[in-house]
Amino acid sequence: MSNQWSNDPRELLRPGADFDLATFDRRGTPGWEGDKAEAKELMDSRGALLYELQERLYAEGRAGGKRSVLIIVQGLDTAGKGGIARHVMGYVDPQGVQLRSFGVPTEEERSHHYLWRIEKALPQPGRIGLFDRSHYEDVLVVRVDELVEQEVWEPRYDEINAWEKELADSGTIILKFALMVSHEEQGLRLMERLDRPDKHWKYSPSDLTTRANWDKYQQAYQAVFERTDTDHAPWYVLPADRKWYSRLAATEIITRTLIEMEMTWPRVRWSDDVQRRKLADTMTTASLAESLAATEETVRSAIEESIDVKLEAAALVGRDEETTRELADAKRQELLAELEQNIAHKRELLAARDDAPSGSEPAEQDSKKSKKSKESGKGGGKGKKKKKSKKGKK
Repeated sequence: MSNQWSNDPRELLRPGADFDLATFDRRGTPGWEGDKAEAKELMDSRGALLYELQERLYAEGRAGGKRSVLIIVQGLDTAGKGGIARHVMGYVDPQGVQLRSFGVPTEEERSHHYLWRIEKALPQPGRIGLFDRSHYEDVLVVRVDELVEQEVWEPRYDEINAWEKELADSGTIILKFALMVSHEEQGLRLMERLDRPDKHWKYSPSDLTTRANWDKYQQAYQAVFERTDTDHAPWYVLPADRKWYSRLAATEIITRTLIEMEMTWPRVRWSDDVQRRKLADTMTTASLAESLAATEETVRSAIEESIDVKLEAAALVGRDEETTRELADAKRQELLAELEQNIAHKRELLAARDDAPSGSEPAEQDSKKSKKSKESGKGGGKGKKKKKSKKGKK
């Protein structure tokens, strides 16, 4: 579907120098020109792209890469923090995600510096870390509930900035989402938790204590945005009265950020010909013939999926379409040439078998398909449809 963002939400949702949380429209949908149904449709489309990008990040980490992504989600009760974990991160492979929720510090955690428990939970290279609450509780809850003196929590803003800068310099991309729900909407959501037996577990009498300190929390969040929104660790303030919008915006921001990381599949350090020969030695002739017959369709589909991802990602961040297509076509031809070499190698391995089928019918069918594919042209980026989202499959 067409992109219905009027502007990059990363530009629209950053709290600028004149940002005022008191006048912030919490039912707004900044930059989105569609409706709720169209937002869901775009999220699913982005989800398929997000899955591919996250897989590349994971592969990069497995190959020795140092980069990771840390997503911090803050917000008062009912703001929708859990929805970001379920509805946004649900699009990606769970093995590439490290989810951590930070509640009241344990006795052990209190015996250490407040960043100690945060550092222990940082994502490993190649992973996306999602923090439900974070070290910002130590300048929010601690400040509002007066758990320590001001001279203790006041220096933490600068300390957090310096710590996040060090983290970013080490290869971690930091995205911070603040879900801002209105006082009225929070009341409705809390009442729903009381009304629904299946939601009682989500309600706590302490929610009313937090709600009673609403104004103090708004002041504390305002200070957080003013003092810790940096280019190396930006805040994005998401209107949260419409849950679908905050999820849509988070999905879009994460996707665009991953695109700009310019991830590619890592190069292997072994020879595929050598490994193919060794693997073939462990296979029956029938299995090897079956593999040969499937090679053309399987690999060509994978190539086109990869090209589609490249083209969609380039279009999303506004790269030159003509140049991108030229580069994509060149890459396609390179990969197709490798495909032909691999097919030829498999034919050689099969032909060397004493029990190779006469005429090698699977190989002949494969040869015909290969010839037909060559005659049909380059494909123009219109290969097999992209993978569907893996959402819900954990």
